[in-house]
Amino acid sequence: MRTHVVATAGHVDHGKSTLVRALTGMEPDRYAEERRRGMTLDLGFAWARIGEDSVAFVDVPGHERFVTTMLAGVGPVPAVLLVVAADGGWMPQTAEHAEALAALGVRHGLLVVTRSDLLEPELALAEAREQLPDWPAVAVSGATGAGLDELRTALHALVSGLPEPDPAAPVRFWVDRAFTVRGAGTVVTGTLAEGTLSREDELALGDRRIGVRGLESLGETVRTARGVTRVAANLRGIGVDEIGRGAALCTPGAWLTVSELDGRVHGSAADLPRAPILHIGSAAVSVRVRPLGEDVVRLRLDRPLPLRIGDRVVLRDPGRRAVTGLTVLDVRPPELRRRGAARARAAELAAVTGAPDAADELRRRGTVRAADLVAMGVPAAAVEAVPAVRGGGWLLAPARVPALVEALGAAVSAHDHADPLDPGLPIEAARHALGLPHPALVAELLAGQDTLVARDGRIRRATDAGLPDALRRALDAVRSDLAEAPFAAPDAERLAGLGLGPKQVATLVRAGELSTVGDGVLLLPDAEDRAVEILRGLPETFTLSEAREALGTTRRVAVPLLEHLARRRRTVRTDDGRHRLR
Repeated sequence: MRTHVVATAGHVDHGKSTLVRALTGMEPDRYAEERRRGMTLDLGFAWARIGEDSVAFVDVPGHERFVTTMLAGVGPVPAVLLVVAADGGWMPQTAEHAEALAALGVRHGLLVVTRSDLLEPELALAEAREQLPDWPAVAVSGATGAGLDELRTALHALVSGLPEPDPAAPVRFWVDRAFTVRGAGTVVTGTLAEGTLSREDELALGDRRIGVRGLESLGETVRTARGVTRVAANLRGIGVDEIGRGAALCTPGAWLTVSELDGRVHGSAADLPRAPILHIGSAAVSVRVRPLGEDVVRLRLDRPLPLRIGDRVVLRDPGRRAVTGLTVLDVRPPELRRRGAARARAAELAAVTGAPDAADELRRRGTVRAADLVAMGVPAAAVEAVPAVRGGGWLLAPARVPALVEALGAAVSAHDHADPLDPGLPIEAARHALGLPHPALVAELLAGQDTLVARDGRIRRATDAGLPDALRRALDAVRSDLAEAPFAAPDAERLAGLGLGPKQVATLVRAGELSTVGDGVLLLPDAEDRAVEILRGLPETFTLSEAREALGTTRRVAVPLLEHLARRRRTVRTDDGRHRLR
């Protein structure tokens, strides 16, 4: 047995709640004032068995002052009953609701002409069909029950044709009501459009993590709820004053929180007000509109929302009672700084449809996190398969590689020309020079080409022979000196005679060719280990003089060498000033 959710829509006092009562036997109006006035003021909920399936109804108010509430109820719901009274016909609020449904992209609906006991329904039915010619229609009377069997049959056909939601999809659960239950704490309700929600799940509310203590669906306690269905969730870790209608509880890490987006208007961008209300799910957020082109705009949201490429939203102008649909094209749009940037951006988005495409998104962005592409709405399998340079969780568009390799070669050449004693550009410096987001991408750039190589934490020319010839000759001379007397470190005069100033010495040490144990004391790289082996031949404790004599060196070398060994925790100074090996 499947569960479906259907919303009502239509003009005030056209019998939406009466129809839901007749179908379910339940009272959708929750407040005494609603029942006293005979007018729905807030969202109502009821459910019934229709054929082999369960159908939950979200009953929305029809008065013009409650359009925001109506959109909150319809927003996450895949199908709608649009109600028109036989004795009222197509009314202005009916038209506004129909426009809102079209703006939301609702494609599954059923026209229901009510109050057919008060007036022949043919005229209202014909009028409604002029507006929605592709929708099936049924005439009923909630008071007498006439036509209800036909309505149930049509309703069963409607929900049977709805697309099957993906139970593995990430959850975005729009809250339409929040309240407190004594002994349980905070409870929220909403329509779970897709995905699976389970008891003990952890959900994200912005940067917060909220636990699910318990679940109820259609009046029954459940361990797991799958979309599409109505859900009441008992939450852990949040007060009722911290969450309300318009909040979205999401699978952690699966959604990007969006404050700015680019989208395509289903109409003319010029007709939009500067500051409409954006509706999606149960949320209503003020936005600022910046037209980019004829039908492309940039929106800046007053409050961030979890959004994806392809989301359908409604932009509503409360003053003119006008609604416009918009498809989200980009939830991480680039900044528009230069003159003409808006026009160029509109041209770039001209071919973008709103269907997330891994290759297209990567091409336009150049670099992007793989996880962010998935969070934008690109299927994970498509992200895995898209051709890209990959490193550190980032993707780099292949088309950028030739220009980046050329720029990297130029940066390496410039570095080596400026500092020939220190060949090779450090990878972090290379990353910065190329404007790449992660150093792992730098080395991955070099795959398949033979001009540059990544070696020893640097990017070098493949033909790089290493040290300049003059420096190599000086190194050979120092090594020859130390081969005969490993601890007779060359003095400043000897180093100067070989052309080894501080910069040249630093280059040799950095390259691992020599090591220093103190200021101006230059030895071979294995000097530390060789010193320890020699000192093992001395008594358990020994003096500086005894160490100096065993090493065959001078006080100038012995003092910093023993201090170096102590810093390296290879020797210990005793209380009487002597030394011993650890």
